[in-house]
Amino acid sequence: MSDLYVPTTAAAAGTWKLGDLTVNRVGLGAMRLTGSAAFDLGVPSDRERSITVLRRAVELGVNHIDTAAFYFSSLRSANELINRALAPYPDDLVITTKVWPGRNPSGEWWWAAPEQLRGQVEENLRQLGRDHLDVVNLRVPPSHGSGSIAEHFGALAGLRDAGLIRHLGVSNVTPGQLAEAQAIAPVVCVQNSYGLGAPAAEREFLRACGAQGVAFVPFFAIAGAGREAGARGTDDETVLAVARAHGATPAQVRLAWTLHQGPHVLAIPGTGDPAHLAANVAAGALRLSGEEMAALSAVGGEHGAG
Repeated sequence: MSDLYVPTTAAAAGTWKLGDLTVNRVGLGAMRLTGSAAFDLGVPSDRERSITVLRRAVELGVNHIDTAAFYFSSLRSANELINRALAPYPDDLVITTKVWPGRNPSGEWWWAAPEQLRGQVEENLRQLGRDHLDVVNLRVPPSHGSGSIAEHFGALAGLRDAGLIRHLGVSNVTPGQLAEAQAIAPVVCVQNSYGLGAPAAEREFLRACGAQGVAFVPFFAIAGAGREAGARGTDDETVLAVARAHGATPAQVRLAWTLHQGPHVLAIPGTGDPAHLAANVAAGALRLSGEEMAALSAVGGEHGAG
């Protein structure tokens, strides 16, 4: 019998603290709540289905939801769906959002100057119906490379001091950028792309975050090379073999492998499908052997770096 058939909740994978906020290590990414692809203005999701996913997530013990004001389709806003589904919010619910990128009402991208970050924070507050944000990640543009983030992070630190933000994180960063941010204000999490096949430097960065007590929150842990479009192609035979051995899906194996990287690693798989939600939460109960972990960690290829 599969070890995933036993009813499970997000607590099965254990907890971690984002500053003074305790979260279950399996959370929910809100990107896919708005449609088939978060940045596709033409394919809105079914509103009631998305609301059902959010409410069911909380019932299953999910108390960490990752979102952004720029997660919207033609008729759906992730933040507004969260507000509609969950307000008044459970006391233990932690909502993490991100700023620096933005999209205008037509869906076109823009990147905020430091003085514009307050407007982005306030946009999240309005949509979520909150007076403060639990965690705000500074999402570094891909084009920024290893450049300085001090001016932008300093602006966020000022908003934290003003009471609009409780805790700060960084996303899509290098170790040097993390250190630069930490010299300005405490950082509770790093949200970077990470999954099977991650290169040695990324694996070392994950371990270094753990040594510092900083949560590491991988995105695209399931989707791999598909990224925003989702998982695609066929899985490596090693992944398939481990999945068969546990009566699990390849996506559950990828999530379990991610969670096994350390107690400070948090998963935020995104879905707009209630069945996928339940499967993602159940992956937190999947225990992989040392031999399975070694075999999976040797997997590379196009799906691994997501």
